[in-house]
Amino acid sequence: MPERGRTTRDRNDHETHVPKATVAGHAPDRPGPGSGRDIGSLRRTGLLVTLVLGGLTATPPLAMDMYLPALPEVTGSLNAPAATVQLTLTACLLGMALGQLVVGPMSDRWGRRRPLLAGMAVYVVATALCAVAPTVETLVAFRLVQGLAGAAGIVIARAVVRDLYDGVAMARFFSTLMLISGVAPIVAPVFGGQILRVTDWRGVFVVLVVLGVVLTAVVWARLPETLAPEGRHAGGVGETLRAMRGLLADRAFTGYMLAGGFTFATLFAYVSASPFVMQEIYGASPQTFSLLFGVNSVGLVIAGQVNGRILVGRVALERVLAVGLGVVTVAAVALLLMTTGAVGEVGLVPVSVALFVLMSAMGITLPNMQTLALLRVRHAAGSASALLGTSSFLIGAVASPLVGIAGEDTAVPMAVVQLAAVLVAVACFVALCRPWKDRAVMEDGGAPRSSGTESLGDDS
Repeated sequence: MPERGRTTRDRNDHETHVPKATVAGHAPDRPGPGSGRDIGSLRRTGLLVTLVLGGLTATPPLAMDMYLPALPEVTGSLNAPAATVQLTLTACLLGMALGQLVVGPMSDRWGRRRPLLAGMAVYVVATALCAVAPTVETLVAFRLVQGLAGAAGIVIARAVVRDLYDGVAMARFFSTLMLISGVAPIVAPVFGGQILRVTDWRGVFVVLVVLGVVLTAVVWARLPETLAPEGRHAGGVGETLRAMRGLLADRAFTGYMLAGGFTFATLFAYVSASPFVMQEIYGASPQTFSLLFGVNSVGLVIAGQVNGRILVGRVALERVLAVGLGVVTVAAVALLLMTTGAVGEVGLVPVSVALFVLMSAMGITLPNMQTLALLRVRHAAGSASALLGTSSFLIGAVASPLVGIAGEDTAVPMAVVQLAAVLVAVACFVALCRPWKDRAVMEDGGAPRSSGTESLGDDS
């Protein structure tokens, strides 16, 4: 029962500072890894932990976006067609998808630190091998391993947030992570474009190696275990599969997972196609492309902060999510009309504006999608995070090569893939999540109360 006289906003603000261990009933000062002292230390160094988790979340955009301005150069250096070079993006996405499916359950069984550190170490080695790849085939293979290992940072960062926070606090933290991970796409292509002034595409991977080593060292030194031993699962593959089957049996969780995956596909269709669309079709230089990519990422960051600081706690997450999906749909329709010539011949500026609107809306849709899905799970957060990440990256890996199916001289495939993906996302959101009926009500700790389904591990 909330205290008399305290408003919902007061409770939400208070919730921001309460770790999930306390909400779940664990003693906040009990010693031991993942509870008590370690979580108390995380609370006292919240900014540092935010930066560490943000760095882990930023690993995919760093690995993908710093490399983007070099894609046309790679085609010439390795004597490979553009469609084959784009498979280096697909391989990395596929690796990140499959890696999350493995590492997430591992972190539920052995804790967060050990799988994370092992994954980061392999990521550094694989990135170094990418820098010396002699052929496009070996580059694709090394990018696959890079993605498999880098998945540890993505999935465990989300699981750590679920360990520590709940409800509105979790939504706000995801919006903060969107700020940090949004900075990576701003800096990465600009930095990559500048690296190409002094070296070739291999130098981009060398820089990624250095950044990976630094992040691994910081994780080793500053990120304690957040999952207490009593919260871990001792079972093997069978228990993992049962947990995932239980998650997928939750209709709303599956709806948010699929809607997030297809929204992610809209994003990665842009990531995969934009270097060729902006540079080869609309005549942007690598530096101009990097600048435009950075501006689009600024829009994503600003929207994410508006979501976390203004909308969350005042407007229902489902309503905000619906608006975000609507904006993405409108932007995708506008891009299709422009690229097909239905509104006449257009230049770089109108296309860039439409892409800016599309990217900005991602700052509203993606964090709320993850929050609404994870709110339905109190246990097996690693497995839930793995399913969310795997579905997103698998669908993105399928969408990425489709944008180049008609060659390098047209942007129509990019627009078609984006519109098709967001329409499927909207259909999943409406049909499975049923936001008008199964609206999650956040009360005192943020447990969802749904009228139609039972949430796995839900205490409500």
